[in-house]
Amino acid sequence: TFFSRKGKTPRRPPPKKPPNSQKDPVGVYCRVRPLGAEDEECCIEVISSTTIQLHAPEGFKTNRNGEYKETQYSFKKVFGVSVAQMELFEYVAKPLVDDLIRGKNGLLFTYGVTGSGKTFTMTGSPGQGGLLPRSLNMIFNSIGPYQAERYVFKTDDKNGMEVQSEVDALLERQRRGNVTVPKTPSSRQKLDPEIADMIKPDEAYKADGVDEDNSYSIFVSYIEIYNNYIYDLLEETQEDAIKPKPPQSKILREDQNHNMYVAGCMEVEVKSAEEAFQVFWRGQKKRKVANTRLNRESSRSHSVFIIKMAQAPLDADGNNILQDKNQVSVSQLCLVDLAGSERTGRTGAEGTRIREAGNINQSLLNLRTCIEILRENQMCGTNRMVPYRDSKVTHLFKNYFDGEGKVRMVVCVNPKADDFEETLLVMRFAEMTQEVEVARPVDRPICGFTPGRRHRNQAFKEELSRRLEERGGPVDRDVPSVINYMVHSLPPLPSSELTDPHDDITLPRLIEALENRHRIRQKMIEDYNKAANMMKSMLQELDANLISKDNFIHEQNGKLAERDKIIQNNKAEMERLEKKNKMQEHKIDILQKTTKIYEDDKRSMQQELETREQRLHRELSEKRRMEQRLHGVVSDTQHKWEKECERRVNAMQLEMQNKLWVKDEKLKQLKAIVTESKTTGRPEPPPRQTQPKRPSREERLPAKRSASPSPLPTTTPVRPLHRRSRSAGGEKWVDHKPTSSLDLGTVLQPVIPNAIQVSAPSEKALSKCDKYVLTHQEVASDGEIKTKLIKGDVIKTRGGGQAVQFTDIETLKQELTTVPSRKRKSSEGTPASGDGTDGAWTDVETRCSMAMEMRAGSNMGPGYEHHGITKRRKP
Repeated sequence: TFFSRKGKTPRRPPPKKPPNSQKDPVGVYCRVRPLGAEDEECCIEVISSTTIQLHAPEGFKTNRNGEYKETQYSFKKVFGVSVAQMELFEYVAKPLVDDLIRGKNGLLFTYGVTGSGKTFTMTGSPGQGGLLPRSLNMIFNSIGPYQAERYVFKTDDKNGMEVQSEVDALLERQRRGNVTVPKTPSSRQKLDPEIADMIKPDEAYKADGVDEDNSYSIFVSYIEIYNNYIYDLLEETQEDAIKPKPPQSKILREDQNHNMYVAGCMEVEVKSAEEAFQVFWRGQKKRKVANTRLNRESSRSHSVFIIKMAQAPLDADGNNILQDKNQVSVSQLCLVDLAGSERTGRTGAEGTRIREAGNINQSLLNLRTCIEILRENQMCGTNRMVPYRDSKVTHLFKNYFDGEGKVRMVVCVNPKADDFEETLLVMRFAEMTQEVEVARPVDRPICGFTPGRRHRNQAFKEELSRRLEERGGPVDRDVPSVINYMVHSLPPLPSSELTDPHDDITLPRLIEALENRHRIRQKMIEDYNKAANMMKSMLQELDANLISKDNFIHEQNGKLAERDKIIQNNKAEMERLEKKNKMQEHKIDILQKTTKIYEDDKRSMQQELETREQRLHRELSEKRRMEQRLHGVVSDTQHKWEKECERRVNAMQLEMQNKLWVKDEKLKQLKAIVTESKTTGRPEPPPRQTQPKRPSREERLPAKRSASPSPLPTTTPVRPLHRRSRSAGGEKWVDHKPTSSLDLGTVLQPVIPNAIQVSAPSEKALSKCDKYVLTHQEVASDGEIKTKLIKGDVIKTRGGGQAVQFTDIETLKQELTTVPSRKRKSSEGTPASGDGTDGAWTDVETRCSMAMEMRAGSNMGPGYEHHGITKRRKP
């Protein structure tokens, strides 16, 4: 069944509101209080009327690199230390009071760190009234002549307002006559001296355009939110000195229009600004304050002062209030003094103060969270639920952020350096709050009565009084006085005392007097009827004229409304065009800056291009000169080598001729010996050998060494010169010898001049050198230690570092002989015609002591180039 199914109670659908796409951002203002002492360090500077700048105090680092960072924050308006309370009220609270009189809601709250001047901004001091007393003064200055009698408007228990007739209101006043009602003080001497003279007479404001055809009434209530509980500061409690009764907390409820209100909160009807402020001061004395290290009277709760205005139109006659509850318009202005955020370490809080500070900070954190989610939903198009119910402050005012009224915030800051961190958080919250937009409240509907009813009724009464005064009648319009006047205007009655039963004079005289009075009365009635008919005709004529004028005015009002719509549309179009113009100007500025940057780049690139063209021309001219010089060098070298080749060919031909000549001579001698042996008898002595012709000096000179090795004669062994190592040169080397290298004690050691010896390469060493060599030791296949010198070039990388490109490998290998005796030289047993140089190449020790060099990546094996050097023995 339906009752067996468990579920939530269905929520009432919200009332249909007229669509309103216009939104206004939350107005955020900043007020800077003066420093407590002149020698204190200041961390806030007012740059302009809308911008402040925060300077990090000395010893406070905001960046990880330890640099100071200055940040700027913009507001709708910034009020410096010299701004008066009146100027602050004119910019911040006066528009909200105007909206309140026009039937719109408003919310104004002060926000800041403890000791930043929030309570002074809201309440003020004698002679320097804050936003609250100035708002009350402006309200009563505007609606004073149009206030309804007390108890004509009556609040119900469901955040509604009822209208009572004049008779019911009179009975209510008589019934509550014995109840203590706050009376309007007749003079300023009766006020509390702490709240006297809050506003000077020349600083009073008055709203324009107040509807005179309405009757107004003001109700005030004052609550505080302490430790997330709501208490009524105006509630009358029975004070018991022995056992005081704790105050009862209130709960929040939702009315039929889905507006939040405090159930059971006392609403006091007030008739003057002094009476309203006295009611406020009575509740202010009950507010929770405490002495902390930062503030002597620190607010420990959020206070909310609610000014509720009820207004209803007059009837068609302009005499009495229209008895229709649907025509009653209720608007309210909430003035909120938030408790300051604080750190318990700085305030020196203990016990209860710590719990109070925790609840204060938590409620302010919930307010920040709600504002942040609202901003995210509006800017990113998300639909996250705003956690209004997490705190009583946000839950009470959620209707304002949903579009039920205008929201404004005054951020109070203390420029001293000790509050810098908290002030920074306050500035970030204020900056985020400015980005939240609230729907603009709609105007209340206009009733169908003719405007100016009160004024016409007042004029009619004044005209009637004047006519009665001209006719000698009473000015007082009360019926008993008129009757008394008519009775006294009749002739007096004669004496009616009868002394004799047969008196025939008294009764006829009385009858005659009464008949005379009756005739006079009839005449007066006829005159009165004539005057009434004349007045009626005059009033009808006046009504006809007024109706025609009203129709004309109504037509003109319709035309004016159309014109107003056109003007509003034009204003909206102008605002849109102004915004578009500003955006285009901003884009033009950006494009101009970009064009300037591009022009600067173009000029610099043109200069660089001209410089490079000049350098290129210089390089081309140098290249041409180099080509000409090289061409000359090549031609000279070619001519030189042609001569050298010719000379070598001639020398070779001469040498070959000499060799042929020697062979011919030897053949001739051999032929002579052979012929002698064939002769008989005693051998004749051989013929005298002719001395061979010695070559000339030029022929004896050795030929120059050519680039290509020439074949050497076999009879004369030549010892090739030692090829100089590539590591020897004018370059600077990095000699990398690991610590694990062994000292072999060999005579042949790589000696590199102008080198930096390191055990591990470093970027600093590589940046100073052009070449790199690594000494690497490893065990060869025969068990001996082989040393490799791995060489390379040091090149710079694009990233600014150094890299090594290996080019050559030199191998130093040491071999020991296994036979202690030296081998026979190959020169032994040969003719002694040699000079003994071949023996130096054939001994084992000499052949084992050699250096090998080959290029990295070469496909030739070791030994491609051998330069043998005789190993020197140790002394």
